[in-house]
Amino acid sequence: MTSDLEFARRIALRLLETRSRSEAELRDKLAARKVPPELVDELMTRFKEVGLVDDAAFARSLVRTRGEINRHGRSRIRRELQRRGIDPVEAESALDELETEEEAAHALAFATRRLRTLRGLEPHVVRRRLHGALARRGFSVGVCMEVVSQLLEDAGEDQPDLL
Repeated sequence: MTSDLEFARRIALRLLETRSRSEAELRDKLAARKVPPELVDELMTRFKEVGLVDDAAFARSLVRTRGEINRHGRSRIRRELQRRGIDPVEAESALDELETEEEAAHALAFATRRLRTLRGLEPHVVRRRLHGALARRGFSVGVCMEVVSQLLEDAGEDQPDLL
């Protein structure tokens, strides 16, 4: 029994060497390796005690990375947290750290870059494509509408040949 626990511990530590993972991710990986559930429970309890598995810290880190570096919107980050098995309460707590103004600025920067690739298209096509790109990036409908309207208004005034 001890050798099985040691085997599971080595697998989990190897997984944690490459990047931090949620408890659910580790449980899934260990289950895929046919580690008995009671050993997984014991191992997760021990890992939580020593701080190797901390879903709240993992969620905060993921929100910071996806929000500030990758510049994704709240809903896309929320979906990723859900996919990784983070408790919805912990996910919302981590998402609260994402600033709304910062999110709008990220959306505007992304849409500005995307707008350059849409030169010469009809305004309604540009609006649709920008809105879709922002939505896929995880920005809310309100942010999408605000950013697209602002961009098209600015583009129409400053660069009539853009549209």
